[in-house]
Amino acid sequence: MPTELLSIRGASAPADMPDDDAVPCCHSCAYAHACQGEGYGKRELAALQCVVEPVPSVASGEHLFRRGEPFRALYAVSSGSVKTSIFTRDGREQVLGFYLPGEVVGLNGIYPESYPCDALALERSSFCHLAFPAMRSLATELPVVQQHLFRMLSKELGMASLLAGEHSAEERVAAFLLDLGERYARRGQSSTVFRLAMSRSDIASYLRLAPETVSRVISRFRDKHWVSIHGRRVQLHDVDALGELGYALVQLTAAA
Repeated sequence: MPTELLSIRGASAPADMPDDDAVPCCHSCAYAHACQGEGYGKRELAALQCVVEPVPSVASGEHLFRRGEPFRALYAVSSGSVKTSIFTRDGREQVLGFYLPGEVVGLNGIYPESYPCDALALERSSFCHLAFPAMRSLATELPVVQQHLFRMLSKELGMASLLAGEHSAEERVAAFLLDLGERYARRGQSSTVFRLAMSRSDIASYLRLAPETVSRVISRFRDKHWVSIHGRRVQLHDVDALGELGYALVQLTAAA
């Protein structure tokens, strides 16, 4: 089944499609490629239909969930973008991650069955709600769904440990820009020209750097004609140079 097709509750079928067939849905759904497994029939797709459903969009600056709320679902980003973060005792925000269309938010809430962070929309965003009890049951019945869930968990754990190493500011910024480009490319967009939905201070927090340090590094990259940034529009001019600089982190990101 093509990756742009996923049976979703509430979606309307085209006029030329029989009522009992799977219906087209957002191609960016993070679980869409689970439908690629050979032998998937209407019964299996109907099971997915019962698990995945669209939810109302969230405005910029609004929370998808808050730290401490009971964990009941995962959320696949359909459009927009999200950041996750926690606040320290002295009130400082620590950004934990950014999520783009096709990526899943909330995996770190599976244990201890509550969300350990806040999830905030960086722009108006829409989501697919993945009820976790039903998803867990479905994963025991459909191996491809279980494998995809395990891969997402593995990647989440891997990404959480990447920035704990002793990497320079230049390595961190280079790897961050390349990783964003790769993630946009997986969604059929350009890997070298993209928009930053997050602020520079959020990027700095995520990379465990001071905002001034991020600005200095970007200025050096610009002086070397490796990147150009106008507002939040980024263009990567020398991917090879950035890749060589951020090689260690890029390799870890690819493996995560």
